[in-house]
Amino acid sequence: MKKLNELYNIDSDVEIKDIKINSKEVEPGDIFVCTMGVKADRHDFIEDAVNHGASALVVSRKGIKASIPVIEVEDTNEELPKLCAKFYDNPEKQLTMIGVTGTDGKTSVATIIQYLLGFDRCGYIGTNGRRCSSFQKDTNNTTPDADKLYGYLREFIDAGCKYTVMESSSEAFFRGRLKGMEYTVSVMTNITKEHLNIHKTFENYIDCKCQLFRQTKKDGFCILNRDDEFFETVKKACNGHVLTYGSSNENDLQIVSYNILPHKTEIKLKYQDKIYEFVSPLLGKFNVYNLCAGLLVGLCLSQTIDEMLPRLQDIKVSGRLELLKTDTPYKVMIDYAHTPNGIKQLLDFVHTLNINRSIVVIGSAGERDYLKRPIMGQTVLDNANYAIFTYEDPRSEDPKDIIDMMISKAKDTHSNYEIVVDRHEAIKRAIDIAQDNDMVLILGKGNETYEKLKDKVIYFNDIEEAYKAVLERKEREQKQLPTS
Repeated sequence: MKKLNELYNIDSDVEIKDIKINSKEVEPGDIFVCTMGVKADRHDFIEDAVNHGASALVVSRKGIKASIPVIEVEDTNEELPKLCAKFYDNPEKQLTMIGVTGTDGKTSVATIIQYLLGFDRCGYIGTNGRRCSSFQKDTNNTTPDADKLYGYLREFIDAGCKYTVMESSSEAFFRGRLKGMEYTVSVMTNITKEHLNIHKTFENYIDCKCQLFRQTKKDGFCILNRDDEFFETVKKACNGHVLTYGSSNENDLQIVSYNILPHKTEIKLKYQDKIYEFVSPLLGKFNVYNLCAGLLVGLCLSQTIDEMLPRLQDIKVSGRLELLKTDTPYKVMIDYAHTPNGIKQLLDFVHTLNINRSIVVIGSAGERDYLKRPIMGQTVLDNANYAIFTYEDPRSEDPKDIIDMMISKAKDTHSNYEIVVDRHEAIKRAIDIAQDNDMVLILGKGNETYEKLKDKVIYFNDIEEAYKAVLERKEREQKQLPTS
C-alpha cells in the first residue's frame, strides 16, 4: 500500500491499495488505469470503477473530471508497467528474471528450470498458473498484464524466492505487457507458424519472439536451440551472451544420443568435453531438447550438471504427456499440444509406443489464429488413427464453425473422424470407443481448469472429465457382467 503522492507529484495523500485495469475487479482503495485493451478503451469504464470504490484514476484522455484524483499521462499502456514497478518497489530488479519463449515447449522448459533451481528459490509464472514452494495459484493469462505481474513477483520475494522463470509469450510482447522488463537469462525453444491472427505476418511473430532477447541484459545469457530453423534470425536479436544446445558438436551443450522408452528416456549429453549419461521420466524427442534448455539455464546460474542431474529424476509437467492411472486395458493421456508442430511431434512419439490405435480429442480456440485450424485438422487426421473434433474455448465464435474450418482441408480425403461439439461428451465418446491397447489422447488444454464459452467462463478440467468417463464406463461394464 502506498499514498498517491508517493506515486505521482500530486497534492493527495489518499492511500492506494492496489492497481487495476478491469473496472469489474476494482475494490475500494484501488487506482484504476484506463489502458487501451484489444477490444475496449478503459476510459469508457471510469464511472463503473468509481462506483466500485476506486481512489484515483490514471488517464490519457484530455479533460476528464471525476470526484476522485485524476492523473493525466501521455499513454496509459506505457504508464502501467512503470506505475506497477514503482508501486511494488521494483520486484523485477530484486529477482533474477528468466524468460522462456517459443511456439512449443514453454511450459515444460519453465517447469524444468524451476525443478533445477528449486521451488523454494524459484517462482514460476505461466500456463499452469503461478507457484513456488509456498503456494500454487491460478493466472488469467500465460503472461499476465503488468497490474497482475508485478504483484506476483512481489509474492515470490515475500516467499523467499531469488529467481522467477516465466513463460514470455509473443502476444505479451505484442500487447506491451513486458515493456521495460529486463532478463538475466532468456530461452528459445522453437518457432513455427502460430498466432497469425494477432501478428498478421510470420515475420511480425518472429520479431515479437525476438523481443525477449533484445530485453536480455548485456551481461546476461541468451540460450538458443541451434537445430531450430530460425536460430540465426533469433541470434541476431540477442543482447546477451549466446549459448546453444542441439545435436551438433558446435553446441555448448550437445545431444550425443537418446533412447526413448515407454516410461523413460535415456540421454547422453556432452558439455565441456565431458559426457553425461542420465535417465529422465520425461518422454519424447522434444523433451530431450527441453531438458537441455533447462540445464543450460542452470549452468548460467552457477549450477553444475552433477548437482542438477539428481533433480531431474522427479520432474513432472502437469498436463504434458500426462498418462492417467486408469487401470484399464486402454490408455488415456492428456497433453497441451495445440499447434500443428506440437501435435505432429506428440503423435510421432505416441506411435513409437506399443499401442493399437490412437484416438484424439481435439478442438481449436476461438478468437485465435484461424489460419492454423485447417493445418491442425489435417495434421491430426494424417497422423492419428481416429479423431473426435470438439470445442476448445470457443469464446464468441460458434464451435461448429471452428470445427468446420479444422476439417475443411482434409474432409474430402479422410473419414477417420467424427464431430462431438460438447467437450464433455467428446471425451466420454473417446473413452467409450477405446479398445484394448488403444491410446486416447485429449489435447489442447492440459491441466487448465476452465472453458471460455461466449460471455462466460465455466469450470472444466480434461483430467477430471477423463477420470469421470473411465469410471462411468467401468460401472456400466460391471453391471453388464453375468452373475455367478
